[in-house]
Amino acid sequence: MGAIFAKYDIFGAFLVTIELAVLSAIGALVIGTLVAILRMSPAAVLRLIGAAYVNVVRNTPLTVLMVSSILGVSFILGLSWSDDAKTNAFIWGVIVLSVYHASFVCEALRSGVNTIPTGQAEAARSIGLTFQQSLTEVILPQAFRGAIAPLGSTLIALIKNTTVVAVIGVADAANLMAVIIENETGGAIVFGIFALGFVILTLPIGVWFTSLSRKLAVKR
Repeated sequence: MGAIFAKYDIFGAFLVTIELAVLSAIGALVIGTLVAILRMSPAAVLRLIGAAYVNVVRNTPLTVLMVSSILGVSFILGLSWSDDAKTNAFIWGVIVLSVYHASFVCEALRSGVNTIPTGQAEAARSIGLTFQQSLTEVILPQAFRGAIAPLGSTLIALIKNTTVVAVIGVADAANLMAVIIENETGGAIVFGIFALGFVILTLPIGVWFTSLSRKLAVKR
């Protein structure tokens, strides 16, 4: 056990996983919020674009999107973010994770919007607020409050889905686990170590978001 930790940088691999999760979570939150705004827009064309994004991205396997980013966009089309292959793969990993989970963030926010009484939006219009004003000052703040629990679930799923970036060569925890299992004995123990690492990453987040959702729940 000690020899494995001495020979391989397990903590460094989990640090890469954490970096992927944090950057992708920020990206998914920004993109998902924009798509949610499109889906709530009074313009039918914008609602259609938002719905198409969610339906297409959410129903496309993440592995397909991840491989397409390197083989299709980077190698065939020549669109690379860096001359260094590892850096390029990391950036594409963040982009794909952000784009993919943004569809789930969008649906989480829509579920939060459904918790808002319709009278809130009607009251906002009655006092002369524009769609943008009612969205930023009335709807979205309450939507985020009502969507805490599903957003937490999306974040946990994102952390677990960072393992998919191993298919494009990012040196994250899943990639290192595959290397260790291939080169060392005691595969079950190695798998247990990495499984425990992901439990340590996700369990506190689940507990915190559950507590936060109860604290921020609107009493009606």
